[in-house]
Amino acid sequence: MQAAPLLYSQLKGKNMEENKFFYYRIYDDKEEFSFIKSSLTRKKLEELVKEFEKTHKKYINATFVKYIKKEDPDAEIIKVVDISY
Repeated sequence: MQAAPLLYSQLKGKNMEENKFFYYRIYDDKEEFSFIKSSLTRKKLEELVKEFEKTHKKYINATFVKYIKKEDPDAEIIKVVDISY
């Protein structure tokens, strides 16, 4: 998996430390490109990738997001679409 932080944003709540979300671009074994929103740091996410790979033969984005929800219940795949104007 290739995970790269895209940007960081404060999305909800009052305490800034509780409201950090990171957006990662990831590719899975099907070469599907996705974005994941998570409060996990890149270091923690990479640790979870290594754990995940020990028990899974293939890396699929949707399956991985379900897996990381034990650490980050708010993690989700974000669909990005083009807009023309």
